[in-house]
Amino acid sequence: MNGLECISSAFDAARREGRPALMPYYTLGFPTQSATVQIVSAMARAGADLIELGIPFSDPLADGRTIQHSTQVALEQGMSVRHCLEMVAQLRLSGVSLPLLLMGYYNPILSYGIGRFVAEAAQAGADGLIVPDLPPEEAGQLENHCRASQLALVFLVAPTSTPERLALVAAHSTGFLYLVSLTGVTGARDQVSSGLEEFIARVRRVTSLPLAVGFGISTPQQASLVGSLAEGVIVGSALIHAVGQSSQPVETAKAFVEGFKEAMSVPC
Repeated sequence: MNGLECISSAFDAARREGRPALMPYYTLGFPTQSATVQIVSAMARAGADLIELGIPFSDPLADGRTIQHSTQVALEQGMSVRHCLEMVAQLRLSGVSLPLLLMGYYNPILSYGIGRFVAEAAQAGADGLIVPDLPPEEAGQLENHCRASQLALVFLVAPTSTPERLALVAAHSTGFLYLVSLTGVTGARDQVSSGLEEFIARVRRVTSLPLAVGFGISTPQQASLVGSLAEGVIVGSALIHAVGQSSQPVETAKAFVEGFKEAMSVPC
């Protein structure tokens, strides 16, 4: 299967089981390059449905302190775009078969070479890309390359998006649509946005794509609530924080995903 088919299959499988898909976010190279493959592999074994892999960047404008810190740690250890692509290939060789989406900002992709990046990402085994600072109006070249390589290109919408904007972004997004649950950067929050249900309803009026909600989801209970409204739940900062505080990062990541998966498998 190509990348788009793998992503669709993952959402379909979760739907057949009557639950949302769980998509952890993890920064490549954190806390060390050698640990990353073990950590991501453990999350796959623990029941993640898809995994979003962060490409470290010096100016992650959509991210809060926790993920900013993880990317800085990774950069200080020499992580680069090339190393990230090599790590995806290592994950595939280690037996990780679930969909992997690379989340990265546009500047490193542009510097690496758009066509080269997409071709090498597909060759390494990536299934799609998420580029949070790239609006669809400026994404034509990347869209063309992703289409040729049959990779998903996922765009983001926010609660402040107008109906016209929602329709435009949804028309360009492939694989699924990423819903930013709040106005702000990534980071754990005490509670889910009170306007999330209405926001999801507005997005559903303009697209039949699976909807995955991220930003601010920090507990299994929150994930369960969000999962009762959307097809996918994205959890990043809480996972990165737990791993960063642990002396056993592989076991911590595994237990984290297991706890969220269990909560999301029970009707809210």
